[in-house]
Amino acid sequence: MSIPEAFARTMVELYGPAGAAWLERLPTLIGEYEQRWSLTVGRPFPNLSYNYVAPAARADGTQVVLKLGVVNPELLAEIEALRLYDGRGCARLLAADAAQGSLLLEQLQPGTPLTRLAEVDDEQSTTIAAQVMRALWRPLPANHPFPTTAKWAAGLQRLRATFNGDTGPFPAALVETAEHLFAELLASSAEPVLLHGDLHHDNILAAERQPWLALDPKGLAGEPAYEVGALLRNPSPQYLQWPDAGRLLSRRLDQLAESLGFERERLWGWSLAQAVLSAWWSYEDHGRGWEEGIACAELLAAMRRGRG
Repeated sequence: MSIPEAFARTMVELYGPAGAAWLERLPTLIGEYEQRWSLTVGRPFPNLSYNYVAPAARADGTQVVLKLGVVNPELLAEIEALRLYDGRGCARLLAADAAQGSLLLEQLQPGTPLTRLAEVDDEQSTTIAAQVMRALWRPLPANHPFPTTAKWAAGLQRLRATFNGDTGPFPAALVETAEHLFAELLASSAEPVLLHGDLHHDNILAAERQPWLALDPKGLAGEPAYEVGALLRNPSPQYLQWPDAGRLLSRRLDQLAESLGFERERLWGWSLAQAVLSAWWSYEDHGRGWEEGIACAELLAAMRRGRG
């Protein structure tokens, strides 16, 4: 089998020698799960990111998806989130081997991403995304394994530590604004629920069981208003090239505040803070690709606390 070069590079960037060893073992792993779950596995989906994901067919012809990754807390949280969702608002988890980082998932058909609709009707795509959000939010079980929004926000402490208290290539004013917003919003957060954590256009697909379903949940404990951040800065980088991207973000904030019943300024604050955090994560993981998150944060900052 051929492993895409960009995917292999990403796995080594993220996991070092452990990632290289996992890549060496990947063909054997695929063969093991073909036997164990009675699958015929096809070529991987294009644009793999942090996991190997490929369409597969069960012995009875049912179309499914095999997802394999290096065992890590994020992948384990995804498995637990999928179990709790149990197909409500999200692709179903059909089987999992957490010890090996392996998932067997419902294949969503036709599987057209919401990105396609956003390119021609952003308002309608935002309506759909809001509906999927509401379908996903769940009460958190006791002693849940999910990271909290506060834990994610602590990523900016690592940014400061990396640059000896400074902000490196990141605009100091934006980092300071994000730090302030996280502190303010975390201190005043509503009761946390189970969030998807990365709900954007490419993670919402057209389906048969429901018109639209999510996939790839991170599994995050936080207030519902936090969820809009990923949607605001996507589809990336496409929306940054659309005419008047700042006005587009402003309209999305108006629409989401009305449809979800949240304060517009709170949605704005979460979205700006997360855009800076997302930029840092890109730098932390790969040393590149952070500019898009900062571009989004700059557009949001120009709104002057959500009133633009």
